[in-house]
Amino acid sequence: MSATTDPNLVVGGCAVGGMVIFLFWRLIVWVRDAPVTPDPWDAAVAQQLADPETKETCPHCSTPQEPGTWFCEHCGCAVGPYNNLMPYLNVFSEGEVLRNGVSGRFRNRPLILAGFILISISSYLVFAPVYLFCLWGHWGRPASGTESAE
Repeated sequence: MSATTDPNLVVGGCAVGGMVIFLFWRLIVWVRDAPVTPDPWDAAVAQQLADPETKETCPHCSTPQEPGTWFCEHCGCAVGPYNNLMPYLNVFSEGEVLRNGVSGRFRNRPLILAGFILISISSYLVFAPVYLFCLWGHWGRPASGTESAE
């Protein structure tokens, strides 16, 4: 008797499939019934955000940006609307992320470290050992600006 015609495996597979469908349905119900959080903006802020004259700001340093700029003049962060979709500008965005890893301006979390390792290995295989050595040197240090005043 082959494994595909074994009635125990067929029933077990149907049971597991039914449990997966049930859990997926419960997840959908849980998300749908989640409480709605209040809008954090008041009417004045919402009106100001909807105004076309409002300047965009840098997500890193909150400096107002002129329309059509690709990078912040103050901190160098990518602020263009399609920077990560344009091949030439995407290289600079990736460079900014990797530069933050060796300068120590990130939260020391295992998932963030795994992301730095995967990006460096997949993008820059030849220089990845040098980058990983620098990243290892900055891993234990606290992020700049988060040191206590003690």
